Amino acid sequence: MKLGEQIKRLRAEQNLSQEELAEKVFVSRQSISNWENDKTYPDIKSLLLLGEVFSVSLDTLIKGDVETMKMEINAQEEREIRRNSVIFGVLLVLLVLTPVPLGHFMGWWGILAWLILAGAVAVFAFKLEAYKKKHNIYTFQEIVAYSEGKQLTQLEKAKEEGKRPYQQFLIGAIAFIGTFIICELMDKLFTKLL
Repeated sequence: MKLGEQIKRLRAEQNLSQEELAEKVFVSRQSISNWENDKTYPDIKSLLLLGEVFSVSLDTLIKGDVETMKMEINAQEEREIRRNSVIFGVLLVLLVLTPVPLGHFMGWWGILAWLILAGAVAVFAFKLEAYKKKHNIYTFQEIVAYSEGKQLTQLEKAKEEGKRPYQQFLIGAIAFIGTFIICELMDKLFTKLL
Protein backbone atom coordinates (compact mmCIF):
# COMPACT_ATOMS: atom_id res chain seq x y z
CA MET A 1 0.00 0.00 0.00
CA LYS A 2 1.17 3.53 -0.68
CA LEU A 3 -0.94 5.33 1.92
CA GLY A 4 1.71 4.81 4.61
CA GLU A 5 4.31 6.50 2.43
CA GLN A 6 1.89 9.34 1.69
CA ILE A 7 1.16 9.96 5.38
CA LYS A 8 4.87 9.88 6.26
CA ARG A 9 5.78 12.26 3.42
CA LEU A 10 2.96 14.73 4.12
CA ARG A 11 3.71 14.67 7.85
CA ALA A 12 7.39 15.42 7.17
CA GLU A 13 6.47 18.26 4.79
CA GLN A 14 4.47 19.91 7.58
CA ASN A 15 7.22 19.24 10.16
CA LEU A 16 4.85 17.28 12.38
CA SER A 17 5.95 14.49 14.70
CA GLN A 18 3.87 11.32 14.88
CA GLU A 19 2.61 12.48 18.27
CA GLU A 20 1.55 15.91 16.95
CA LEU A 21 -0.28 14.33 14.01
CA ALA A 22 -1.93 11.83 16.35
CA GLU A 23 -3.34 14.69 18.45
CA LYS A 24 -4.74 16.43 15.37
CA VAL A 25 -6.59 13.31 14.12
CA PHE A 26 -7.55 12.06 17.62
CA VAL A 27 -5.66 8.75 17.55
CA SER A 28 -2.63 7.36 19.36
CA ARG A 29 0.96 7.84 18.19
CA GLN A 30 1.08 4.06 17.74
CA SER A 31 -1.80 4.29 15.22
CA ILE A 32 0.16 6.82 13.15
CA SER A 33 3.20 4.52 13.27
CA ASN A 34 1.08 1.55 12.19
CA TRP A 35 -0.41 3.53 9.30
CA GLU A 36 2.99 4.72 8.12
CA ASN A 37 4.40 1.19 8.27
CA ASP A 38 1.33 -0.27 6.49
CA LYS A 39 0.45 -2.46 9.47
CA THR A 40 -3.07 -1.06 9.68
CA TYR A 41 -5.28 1.18 7.57
CA PRO A 42 -7.05 4.30 8.89
CA ASP A 43 -10.82 4.30 9.08
CA ILE A 44 -12.83 6.73 6.95
CA LYS A 45 -13.11 9.32 9.74
CA SER A 46 -9.33 9.33 10.21
CA LEU A 47 -8.79 9.57 6.44
CA LEU A 48 -11.01 12.64 6.30
CA LEU A 49 -9.17 14.24 9.24
CA LEU A 50 -5.81 13.45 7.62
CA GLY A 51 -7.02 15.14 4.44
CA GLU A 52 -7.96 18.25 6.43
CA VAL A 53 -4.67 18.35 8.36
CA PHE A 54 -2.59 17.95 5.20
CA SER A 55 -4.93 20.12 3.07
CA VAL A 56 -5.25 17.45 0.39
CA SER A 57 -8.24 15.70 -1.11
CA LEU A 58 -9.10 12.15 -0.16
CA ASP A 59 -8.30 11.10 -3.74
CA THR A 60 -4.79 12.53 -3.46
CA LEU A 61 -4.28 10.93 -0.06
CA ILE A 62 -5.24 7.41 -1.05
CA LYS A 63 -4.05 7.51 -4.67
CA GLY A 64 -2.58 4.12 -5.55
CA ASP A 65 -4.35 2.36 -2.70
CA VAL A 66 -7.73 2.22 -4.42
CA GLU A 67 -6.64 -0.56 -6.80
CA THR A 68 -5.01 -2.46 -3.93
CA MET A 69 -8.18 -2.15 -1.87
CA LYS A 70 -10.33 -3.33 -4.82
CA MET A 71 -8.08 -6.36 -5.30
CA GLU A 72 -8.23 -7.16 -1.59
CA ILE A 73 -12.03 -6.88 -1.55
CA ASN A 74 -12.32 -9.08 -4.67
CA ALA A 75 -9.98 -11.70 -3.16
CA GLN A 76 -11.97 -11.72 0.07
CA GLU A 77 -15.25 -12.01 -1.84
CA GLU A 78 -13.79 -14.83 -3.93
CA ARG A 79 -12.71 -16.76 -0.81
CA GLU A 80 -16.18 -16.32 0.66
CA ILE A 81 -17.91 -17.55 -2.50
CA ARG A 82 -15.64 -20.62 -2.68
CA ARG A 83 -16.34 -21.42 0.98
CA ASN A 84 -20.09 -20.97 0.45
CA SER A 85 -19.96 -23.15 -2.68
CA VAL A 86 -18.26 -25.99 -0.81
CA ILE A 87 -20.74 -25.75 2.08
CA PHE A 88 -23.65 -25.64 -0.38
CA GLY A 89 -22.33 -28.70 -2.24
CA VAL A 90 -21.91 -30.76 0.93
CA LEU A 91 -25.33 -29.76 2.24
CA LEU A 92 -26.95 -30.53 -1.11
CA VAL A 93 -25.45 -34.01 -1.19
CA LEU A 94 -26.67 -34.58 2.37
CA LEU A 95 -30.10 -33.26 1.41
CA VAL A 96 -30.38 -35.78 -1.41
CA LEU A 97 -28.98 -38.76 0.52
CA THR A 98 -30.65 -38.35 3.92
CA PRO A 99 -34.46 -38.14 3.58
CA VAL A 100 -35.11 -41.88 3.49
CA PRO A 101 -32.66 -42.89 6.25
CA LEU A 102 -33.83 -40.06 8.49
CA GLY A 103 -37.47 -40.95 7.86
CA HIS A 104 -36.91 -44.67 8.51
CA PHE A 105 -34.75 -44.37 11.61
CA MET A 106 -36.08 -41.24 13.29
CA GLY A 107 -39.66 -40.96 12.05
CA TRP A 108 -41.14 -37.48 12.31
CA TRP A 109 -38.01 -36.17 14.04
CA GLY A 110 -36.00 -37.30 11.04
CA ILE A 111 -38.34 -35.45 8.69
CA LEU A 112 -37.96 -32.33 10.88
CA ALA A 113 -34.15 -32.68 10.77
CA TRP A 114 -34.32 -33.05 6.98
CA LEU A 115 -36.47 -29.90 6.69
CA ILE A 116 -33.92 -27.97 8.76
CA LEU A 117 -31.20 -29.25 6.42
CA ALA A 118 -33.32 -28.13 3.45
CA GLY A 119 -33.57 -24.67 5.01
CA ALA A 120 -29.76 -24.49 5.36
CA VAL A 121 -29.40 -25.51 1.70
CA ALA A 122 -31.85 -22.77 0.71
CA VAL A 123 -29.90 -20.13 2.67
CA PHE A 124 -26.64 -21.00 0.87
CA ALA A 125 -28.45 -21.27 -2.48
CA PHE A 126 -29.80 -17.72 -2.03
CA LYS A 127 -26.31 -16.46 -1.12
CA LEU A 128 -24.86 -18.01 -4.28
CA GLU A 129 -27.69 -16.70 -6.44
CA ALA A 130 -27.18 -13.19 -5.06
CA TYR A 131 -23.48 -13.42 -5.92
CA LYS A 132 -24.25 -14.68 -9.43
CA LYS A 133 -26.78 -11.89 -9.95
CA LYS A 134 -24.37 -9.23 -8.65
CA HIS A 135 -21.69 -10.31 -11.15
CA ASN A 136 -24.11 -11.38 -13.91
CA ILE A 137 -22.75 -14.93 -14.10
CA TYR A 138 -25.16 -17.80 -14.54
CA THR A 139 -23.95 -20.28 -17.14
CA PHE A 140 -20.93 -22.54 -16.82
CA GLN A 141 -18.93 -20.58 -19.41
CA GLU A 142 -19.65 -17.29 -17.60
CA ILE A 143 -18.59 -18.76 -14.26
CA VAL A 144 -15.36 -20.17 -15.73
CA ALA A 145 -14.54 -16.86 -17.42
CA TYR A 146 -15.20 -14.94 -14.20
CA SER A 147 -13.07 -17.31 -12.09
CA GLU A 148 -10.18 -16.84 -14.55
CA GLY A 149 -10.58 -13.05 -14.41
CA LYS A 150 -11.66 -12.83 -18.05
CA GLN A 151 -14.57 -11.07 -19.74
CA LEU A 152 -16.78 -12.63 -22.40
CA THR A 153 -17.20 -10.79 -25.69
CA GLN A 154 -20.60 -9.23 -26.39
CA LEU A 155 -21.46 -12.08 -28.79
CA GLU A 156 -20.43 -14.77 -26.28
CA LYS A 157 -22.38 -12.98 -23.54
CA ALA A 158 -25.50 -12.82 -25.73
CA LYS A 159 -25.22 -16.55 -26.50
CA GLU A 160 -24.84 -17.36 -22.82
CA GLU A 161 -27.84 -15.20 -21.88
CA GLY A 162 -29.90 -17.13 -24.42
CA LYS A 163 -28.91 -20.43 -22.78
CA ARG A 164 -29.83 -19.40 -19.23
CA PRO A 165 -33.56 -20.29 -19.19
CA TYR A 166 -32.95 -23.69 -20.78
CA GLN A 167 -30.03 -24.51 -18.50
CA GLN A 168 -31.97 -23.58 -15.38
CA PHE A 169 -34.91 -25.75 -16.43
CA LEU A 170 -32.60 -28.64 -17.34
CA ILE A 171 -30.69 -28.43 -14.05
CA GLY A 172 -33.95 -28.35 -12.09
CA ALA A 173 -35.37 -31.33 -13.98
CA ILE A 174 -32.20 -33.40 -13.59
CA ALA A 175 -32.01 -32.57 -9.88
CA PHE A 176 -35.65 -33.55 -9.36
CA ILE A 177 -35.39 -36.82 -11.30
CA GLY A 178 -32.04 -37.69 -9.70
CA THR A 179 -33.34 -37.04 -6.20
CA PHE A 180 -36.48 -39.06 -6.90
CA ILE A 181 -34.47 -42.04 -8.21
CA ILE A 182 -32.04 -41.94 -5.28
CA CYS A 183 -34.88 -41.74 -2.76
CA GLU A 184 -36.70 -44.66 -4.42
CA LEU A 185 -33.54 -46.80 -4.45
CA MET A 186 -32.79 -45.96 -0.83
CA ASP A 187 -36.39 -46.70 0.17
CA LYS A 188 -36.19 -50.14 -1.45
CA LEU A 189 -32.82 -50.78 0.19
CA PHE A 190 -34.06 -49.82 3.66
CA THR A 191 -37.29 -51.76 3.19
CA LYS A 192 -35.26 -54.91 2.41
CA LEU A 193 -32.89 -54.32 5.34
CA LEU A 194 -35.70 -53.77 7.82
